[in-house]
Amino acid sequence: MKALTIAATGMNAQQLNLEVIANNIANINTTGFKRAKAEFSDLLYQAERTAGVPNAANQSIIPEGAMVGLGVQTSAVRNLHIQGSLNQTGNPFDVALVGRGWFQIQNPAGETLYSRAGTFNTNATGQLVTLDGNLVEPNIIVPTDAVEVKISDTGQVFAKMADQTELQNLGQLTIANFANEAGLEPLGDNLYKQTDASGDPVVGVPGDPGFATLKQAYLENSNVDPVKEITDLITAQRAYEMNSKVIQAADEMAQVVSKNLR
Repeated sequence: MKALTIAATGMNAQQLNLEVIANNIANINTTGFKRAKAEFSDLLYQAERTAGVPNAANQSIIPEGAMVGLGVQTSAVRNLHIQGSLNQTGNPFDVALVGRGWFQIQNPAGETLYSRAGTFNTNATGQLVTLDGNLVEPNIIVPTDAVEVKISDTGQVFAKMADQTELQNLGQLTIANFANEAGLEPLGDNLYKQTDASGDPVVGVPGDPGFATLKQAYLENSNVDPVKEITDLITAQRAYEMNSKVIQAADEMAQVVSKNLR
């Protein structure tokens, strides 16, 4: 029976859906995390009777056919890059993005990666780095004797020294935009990688048209909605149960046929 394999594809799809939901819930407190959503599409159809062909007498056209679907398949697991709420931390090195944009992060191999998590700090030499020690691009060096650091909405970084009254300009933070943010490859550790699907990054200054602004001493929360995730979880569970019932029913029908043939 085709119903067995069709229902099996449905169970596999709901299992993947459940895994995506579980990852969303697990990262409900992850800074800058973007919830994901599993997308599915139907499989090929088997033609029992084709529409639009002449009937047996060749006198008229068959108006409707009989097409039986063969199940479901995963088409994508899409990250939804929707703005998360802001959380005030009081840490002057924490920076939140308000709007479209990505921080540029340099990994130990010298490759540029991208992140929405602005949990920054300084290393032993005063360079602005992530919590994993990766450099923030462009490179900003905060003097060790700085008593105050200010980051403007447009990404300019200033420091106040103990023996000075005026702020010292340390540099300009820039951010990157992508034509297709959903095409970025998630790597973990709040990092994403450019792909052919995402397109090349467009680097600009915060506050420019189409680019986010920065908010110092704030972090962007995960955009996971607990209520929606629980609702989706219940829906996935019920769909899994219904597919399992189809398998059970198909198995019982096959047993009836088997008994009648003996």
